[in-house]
Amino acid sequence: MAEAMDIIKEKKYTTPGQRLGHVEDFVPGSGTYVRGHHIYASVVGEKQVEQISDDVQLADGVKKVPYLSVIKEKDPVVVPEQHSVVTARITKVNPRFASALILCVGPIAVKEPFQGMIRLQDVRQSTEPVEMYKCYRPGDIIKAEVISLGDARSYFLSTAKNELGVIFCKSVNGATMIPVSWDMMQCPVTKMKEYRKVARPDDSSIQSTT
Repeated sequence: MAEAMDIIKEKKYTTPGQRLGHVEDFVPGSGTYVRGHHIYASVVGEKQVEQISDDVQLADGVKKVPYLSVIKEKDPVVVPEQHSVVTARITKVNPRFASALILCVGPIAVKEPFQGMIRLQDVRQSTEPVEMYKCYRPGDIIKAEVISLGDARSYFLSTAKNELGVIFCKSVNGATMIPVSWDMMQCPVTKMKEYRKVARPDDSSIQSTT
């Protein structure tokens, strides 16, 4: 059968639970499972589609449906899991949520960034209204906890714990900002302050606000 297949590999890693296709369009192969009418990845790996060659003759009325499988990585791939602490870069902020790219899981860099999202209610523990623009800015580097797999393409993240939040950001003139409180960063050049949801720093790194 292998000689009768045209194999197409997509250079994109899949993660468990990621939707790959519809059962009417593909035959599920290894590394996948079916739920409802859709095929999902069951392992971390590379998506592979095996097309039946044109010169293969099938019975009348039989549709040439390609096989869809996920080839598991030989080397272990780091994937965010629930309760993992990750390092991410904020890419977009709006009043309801912030989008981020997950760069590291624990101390280990990922092969390809994963999409993450911080919802308004997951920013911090507070009884007062939270303003997203006073917590994150695009380009900020944050430390966050994975609280769930939001959907097939994005992890829900939280920075509610004191030790989570912004760990690196730059001022408008490009200087690395310094944490001065739990919700404030300061530019060491201009002394201008900007709001952030700051990860709890070591006491030695907190500067005087005066």
